[in-house]
Amino acid sequence: MQSIRKRLSIILVCTSILVLFIATLLVNIAISRTFDKYLVEIQNKRNTRIVKYLEEVYKKTNKWNETSGIEIMHEAYMSNYCLTLKDQNKKIVWGMNPKDMAQDPNVNMHVKNEGIYTTSTFQIKPVDKIVGYVEVGQYAPVILSQEDVNFKVSINESIILSVVLSTLITILISLFISKQFSTPLRQISKISVHLSNGNYNERSKDKSSILELEDLRNSINTLGEKLQHQDVLRKRLISDISHEVRTPLNILQNNFEAMIDGIFPVDNERLTYLNEEVIRFGKLLDSLNALKEVEGEEKVLNLEEISLKETLASVVKEFELITENKNLNMTLECNTSKQFNILGDTDKIKQVIINLLSNAVKFTKEQGEINITLKETDRKVILKIEDTGIGINEEDLPYIFERLYRADKSRHEIEGMGIGLTIVKNILTLHKASIDVISKEGKGCVVTVYFKSYRDG
Repeated sequence: MQSIRKRLSIILVCTSILVLFIATLLVNIAISRTFDKYLVEIQNKRNTRIVKYLEEVYKKTNKWNETSGIEIMHEAYMSNYCLTLKDQNKKIVWGMNPKDMAQDPNVNMHVKNEGIYTTSTFQIKPVDKIVGYVEVGQYAPVILSQEDVNFKVSINESIILSVVLSTLITILISLFISKQFSTPLRQISKISVHLSNGNYNERSKDKSSILELEDLRNSINTLGEKLQHQDVLRKRLISDISHEVRTPLNILQNNFEAMIDGIFPVDNERLTYLNEEVIRFGKLLDSLNALKEVEGEEKVLNLEEISLKETLASVVKEFELITENKNLNMTLECNTSKQFNILGDTDKIKQVIINLLSNAVKFTKEQGEINITLKETDRKVILKIEDTGIGINEEDLPYIFERLYRADKSRHEIEGMGIGLTIVKNILTLHKASIDVISKEGKGCVVTVYFKSYRDG
């Protein structure tokens, strides 16, 4: 099994070498074709020049002899091609022997497809009449001089050198790029292994300049934080449930043992007290069962158009006696001409309001205030409950909707299971509504719920 850096480096290097090889091959073919085409053009110009020369020679004497234009033979010999001059009847006036040229070691020439001798015949026509023919022969369709060979060799050497340098540069760049990808991925992989093994304290600290990798790193860190928090909640949940269950059971057990041993009398007062403990234990189970029901509520919602104003007014009326007994000042402010209609389940919406008001009353000390506001804006019905209670620590705010989460010690000492806001959050989510909580420790709490306004038509 290979590491991501090694695998990525191999892929990049192999791909680059393949691309360089193909590019080199295509460049070499293109240069060879262009160079050969250039040489053919040079040969055609040479042939034309030879014909023109012999035409001028004929014009001077108007006849052919054994020395007519023979001086050009030396150039042909040095340039590795053969000439044969013929008259108008195609009888040879003079000619070169190609075998003599091929066997001469002093001829320093290079030909393509050496050993294949080819000839081309051109008319000598100084005027409108053909006066002779010149035959040009050579051992290849294209003749290369030493300069031509050196030029092609230098081109090929340059291409090979560029391929080698490009390959080295590609390898270095591939290693650098693969490191940029592999280092954060390897670190993230390592952290994910730690998280899967239950070590939720691991975090990635090395930032990446690649957006997607940085997002992945942040996501892994966020996941670690949430898993760590959930682990704390799980331990707290076990502790809280154990405490809540153990307390009433211990009371019941101790009292029953005392009555069996004759220490406590079996009377109505004692039985009433024990019954209250049984009821408290039952409330704990009911609360947990209520949370379970709400979390799977999609199939039991009874949606209808309801007046949030009327529902709120009925709940506030139920809390009037409670607030009076605690000496709290509770006010309700809303537009009397509007009904503030929403689409929802009346019982569930009422449960949300009851839980929110219960918290406001529970955590607000005597002489405190609870202000309730209902208004509508931008097709939203907004319910705001503001109290002057003990507030919530800023560090605890993100977790108040977690199951059985109870924040700081002052709130923990007040009776409650810590699932009221969890139920509220689930119900509001099912109604596609949202909730926002703003609070500072010791300075009260503001809870705002946003419902979608419902209007006929």
